[in-house]
Amino acid sequence: LAGALARAGPVQLHTRLARDTRVLGHFDDTRVLLHRNAAVPWFILVPATDATEFLALPEALRNRVLGEAARTGAFVQQYFGSPKINFAAIGNLVPQLHLHVVGRDPADCCWPNPVWGHLHEHAEYTPAEVAAITRAMTTRCALQPAT
Repeated sequence: LAGALARAGPVQLHTRLARDTRVLGHFDDTRVLLHRNAAVPWFILVPATDATEFLALPEALRNRVLGEAARTGAFVQQYFGSPKINFAAIGNLVPQLHLHVVGRDPADCCWPNPVWGHLHEHAEYTPAEVAAITRAMTTRCALQPAT
């Protein structure tokens, strides 16, 4: 790998991110997580950096991470059929820099509100669904699956 993950090694996940997500794998500069709540397709990218603010990243890294987020958003639209993508780097509860890429649809349980604080439905991905999403991201997005 040519990116920051290859140089820096695995990113230590904040305990809340580890609890709320499944690690699917990584791109060159971000760890790719899938939120455990399958009510909406919700991916979280964790850049390999100690920085806590997206806009404070060096420009080259910020652009690469943004490209990985765009790749994830395109995957969510294709794989889940989400007509809208919500994208944010909020970080009020979790200080570790992480980016949310959430597939939205007027028929989802939170529409038109944001998922943050409004996702009251809960659904679990089956292990087979997680495996299928990982395989699809590996094929379509060059995800390096978690080992």
